[in-house]
Amino acid sequence: MSNEEKTVQTDKNQKRRQDAKLEKKETKKQRKKEKVYVLRLIPVWLKVLIILFCSLFALVIGLIVGFSVLGDGSPLDVLRLETWKHIIDFVRVEK
Repeated sequence: MSNEEKTVQTDKNQKRRQDAKLEKKETKKQRKKEKVYVLRLIPVWLKVLIILFCSLFALVIGLIVGFSVLGDGSPLDVLRLETWKHIIDFVRVEK
């Protein structure tokens, strides 16, 4: 391949790159014009609150089931403060 052929080939490649860049810019402009805004049925902050509420609900149900089935205790005793103080006393044993 001669230098002239290489130069012609390089020029063609540069032209293709420039055409591709221009095409990208045009498609971006079209996307901006065609951009559709979505109206959300449930706002993001409400979704976060729902997830937090469901997580806390699942935690409480899990505690009740675990305490009553595995621990042979009264199901609602797990919600009392005295029960948790008693559990913490077992964990924090002084030497």
